[in-house]
Amino acid sequence: MRSSPRHAILFCSAIAAVATSWTATSWPATSSAAQVQVVRPRATALLDGKSFEGWEGNLDVFRIEDGAIVGGSATQPVPRNEYLCTEKQYANFELRLKFKVLGKNPNAGIQIRSERVAGSNEMIGHQADVGQVYWGCLYDERRHKLLAGPPVQEQGKLYKKNDWNQYVIRCQGRRIQLWLNGRRTVDYTEPDASIPQRGVIGLQIHGGPPSEAWYKEITIGELPD
Repeated sequence: MRSSPRHAILFCSAIAAVATSWTATSWPATSSAAQVQVVRPRATALLDGKSFEGWEGNLDVFRIEDGAIVGGSATQPVPRNEYLCTEKQYANFELRLKFKVLGKNPNAGIQIRSERVAGSNEMIGHQADVGQVYWGCLYDERRHKLLAGPPVQEQGKLYKKNDWNQYVIRCQGRRIQLWLNGRRTVDYTEPDASIPQRGVIGLQIHGGPPSEAWYKEITIGELPD
């Protein structure tokens, strides 16, 4: 999620923002599985499970294991944020993937419609967040703020610790929707028309103590403009 170093004030503010989002329209309160019954585009696999074809990034940090992309280390600290990115850019799409995070208080995320910061390891763009108190949340690495998502007290009901979870990420125009394990957690419309609606997809492992982020079964279906 956030860029390092983390500042305690910003961290506490972000937690407060998530905690109060229960009453906001950004947290859909309905629980019906029918929420994901939308027209699905034809999907294309982004990962062959054997190679990094179609991806670019720091391969000293990312590896392929058991058909999944793995970022980080279970035994060594992760020095800084790292991202493995698609070579292709996407605008309107439905992205599906499975993921899990391992370690002490791990943090990761999926960048969408994003771009690398020149001369830096960082990225800017929206992120479907993973871990800590940000499960199912939408974060903005461009403006460094939490945009929408479930309150902290509800997040424990949404994910499986140390196990595989699934994200469905749907972007069409300025609308971004997230589903975590079949539960819609975000339905957000970006108010700033200047924010790019096209970019790469990036898989993050956040800098910090020893931790790993695993990603597999990544597919994307492009939607009409």
